[in-house]
Amino acid sequence: MNQNENKTKLKVCGLTRLDQIHELISLNTDFLGFIFYEKSPRYILNHLSLNQISKINHNGKIGVFVNQNIDEICKITKKADLNFIQLHGDNDENFISELRKKINPDIAIIKVIRITDGNIDLKNLIKKINSYPTLNINYLLFDTDSKAFGGTGKQFDWNILNEIEIPLPYFLSGGISEENIEYINILNQKPFAIDINSQFETEAGVKDLNRIRNFKENYKI
Repeated sequence: MNQNENKTKLKVCGLTRLDQIHELISLNTDFLGFIFYEKSPRYILNHLSLNQISKINHNGKIGVFVNQNIDEICKITKKADLNFIQLHGDNDENFISELRKKINPDIAIIKVIRITDGNIDLKNLIKKINSYPTLNINYLLFDTDSKAFGGTGKQFDWNILNEIEIPLPYFLSGGISEENIEYINILNQKPFAIDINSQFETEAGVKDLNRIRNFKENYKI
């Protein structure tokens, strides 16, 4: 097996600037996250068009959607030539099944599980997700819950992930930085990828590329 196949991958989310996107591609960033939620300060369509996104030559383009309807998700996914759909809203099994029928089968679906202290029955939620039809979901993503649907810069208690058996490869999100990345070692099941955003910004949507470069080099991501 190639050594890189065991390496934790990196997603940089909340991108808004084309020059920074190209720089991140040159750094071999695995996944590029574009937020299609109008209330987000990192709403991509305030900065780039769907056509511009479609021309970005990368096979890890992720569209982040929050409670949009299926037709809108499909239209954006096709026009922006996305490779992944990240569902960050309250989408149930029926919604995901219908979405899966309408999109290219090569497009992967990432289901977000938003975690707050003490108010989520994670074991039952995972059990429910396990009952979904095979391949309707390809990845999970664990993030800190918020009214803003992400970008909080806050970390949830990662120990909660050791209380469950995670059935799919997963992205770990929520306030990840140089200060807490080493605590990833407490996890029994290591993440497929880590997802960074607001901790590596100078302002909303503007990434600190030097910090990201050093982060990748220091932690071999």
